[in-house]
Amino acid sequence: MPTGTSSSKVHTRCTVLSGGYCTHKEWVTIQGGSSRTVPFPALFALIEHPRLGPVLFDTGYTERFFQETVRMPYSLYRRMTPVYYTPQDSAAYQLRQRGIEPEDVRIIILSHFHADHIAGLRDFPNAAFVYLQEAYDAVRFRSGWSAVLAGYLPGLLPDDFETRSRPIDESRLAELPPDFPFRRGMDLFGDGSVIAVDVPGHAAGQIGILLSTGSGDIFLCADAVWSSRAFRERRPPHWLAGFIMSSRSEYMKSFDNIVQVHKRYPELQLIPSHCSEVWRSLAQGGDDGT
Repeated sequence: MPTGTSSSKVHTRCTVLSGGYCTHKEWVTIQGGSSRTVPFPALFALIEHPRLGPVLFDTGYTERFFQETVRMPYSLYRRMTPVYYTPQDSAAYQLRQRGIEPEDVRIIILSHFHADHIAGLRDFPNAAFVYLQEAYDAVRFRSGWSAVLAGYLPGLLPDDFETRSRPIDESRLAELPPDFPFRRGMDLFGDGSVIAVDVPGHAAGQIGILLSTGSGDIFLCADAVWSSRAFRERRPPHWLAGFIMSSRSEYMKSFDNIVQVHKRYPELQLIPSHCSEVWRSLAQGGDDGT
């Protein structure tokens, strides 16, 4: 793990879950991909912190996504990436199955503001929202076509979103080793347990998080890459995918940095937010990162 020493780490428990999925042609998402339509799970994480209790990293889809995409121009979002979802896929339902009530969640970390990452926010009435200010600034005044082009559905945010927001203190830096490709880490809770890392390009202000668990270290890298196969084989998406990115050049920098993380830290578990391999492992009872 590129932060601290084993004796100084605050360990968390992390469970990766899927809040529904969308589908897309594989060739758009990975260089040399087939013409098949393939699923992309909307993964989110439950982080059980010894002091702060249950913390979420993103939320996946909920039924509210369909409500917000009934009419144009927002319906175009659903047409371009068809979504498959059942009520049992919601983050709130899955947490209840684990004995955690939505009211018990006091913190939700947002990687960025695309709809598949924020659709469940209204289900958690007591949660504060932690994100990089740049990410919110990029969407906060968007609506209509402008919002669709940014992958954002304004109605998904709670009415009191700004009141409950706790933007990341960017002065609270975490030490990263000299050979770690991403240069800025931010200590979210002041105890070294969760380190936010800039992974821009897919969306402005996008972050991933580094954390330590009792069985290993994890890098939840959001949409910096869309699959484990992509970073293992260095196969970025087709250039057409650039139309939904905030910056193609920043995306490629983040993508290449993820490739380097994989090479330099093979013991670090990398989890992209839409990786079908991770999803299949969860469905088969595989390691969920705890």
